[in-house]
Amino acid sequence: MSLQIEVVDPYDDDALAAWLHVVNVADEFERGDATTFWTFPEIQVVARNPRKSLKEVHVNGSVDGVVVAAGQVRLPQLDNLSAADVEVSVLPEHRRRGYGSALLEFCEGIAKEHGRTRLDAMTAWKYDGPADGAGTSGVEFGKVHGYVFGLGDVQREVTLPVDDAVLAELEAEAAERASGYELRTWTGPFPDDDLLLRYLELSSKLITEAPTGDLDYEDEAVDVEAHRIHEEVFAKQARTIFTTVALAPDGAVAAYTDLMAPSHDTTHVYQWGTLASREHRGHRLGLAVKVANLRALQATGQYDGRRLVTWNAEVNDHMIAINERMGFRPTARAGELQKKIS
Repeated sequence: MSLQIEVVDPYDDDALAAWLHVVNVADEFERGDATTFWTFPEIQVVARNPRKSLKEVHVNGSVDGVVVAAGQVRLPQLDNLSAADVEVSVLPEHRRRGYGSALLEFCEGIAKEHGRTRLDAMTAWKYDGPADGAGTSGVEFGKVHGYVFGLGDVQREVTLPVDDAVLAELEAEAAERASGYELRTWTGPFPDDDLLLRYLELSSKLITEAPTGDLDYEDEAVDVEAHRIHEEVFAKQARTIFTTVALAPDGAVAAYTDLMAPSHDTTHVYQWGTLASREHRGHRLGLAVKVANLRALQATGQYDGRRLVTWNAEVNDHMIAINERMGFRPTARAGELQKKIS
């Protein structure tokens, strides 16, 4: 039967829940126990709260009234204006019938309507699979449709809490090199716009400072208002953000790291970005902020037993070495793909 494709009305709970079901089931099929689920309250907030920096379109593909495929197009609004993130998921029992191809064509059409010529995609698989994703369903599907493998990533996780003796050892190592820098840690929104601006001047470079392989990316925009809107969305999602920055003597943010603890998912915590400024590298600041931030999270006593999840480019030896000393072990792989269109 043919696939009926419709853009999801963000206020249609049934359509949104069906979309989420496909995404989560397909991801679990590919990653197994390493899967990290979206929850319905979180995706509901995302769908219904427009953001200055990003437009998202959710798409359902149905057969005989049953949603069997889900797509998503994410359109940056302040930077990378030639780009769109495209995602397609199909329930395992409905694959190899052309549904994924039909949905991808529809999603690419949305990107083209918005003038996008660079399509970014990511696909994941179990860790015992090949580093380049050869033979995996997502990478092979991408190749058929013109998407080129640009970078391999590895998901790692550790069960909280990380041993305090390990953190103390790492903290002491960092302190030897990080004298002269002030570490500042807080939970929730940034305490003031000035500090936020200094943070954004560094964090906006994460997308290009981290390993990019054969991929083309641009720095993100520095926009205080856009970030404040993101903070409002996080609060509505009941997500708690832990942030630590290292401040240089002149007040510049020399390094930062973020952790995100969801409330609706009580099994995971997520390590988000970590970056040290080029001008301040060599002082173990990345290590210093990661340890301080994790200590702050563990001091709450609320997250013991959760799985702390992080992703790194497979070639990012320095950050991987730090994570492995903290006890992180690999659980899954992913591939970042790109396609250029005219």
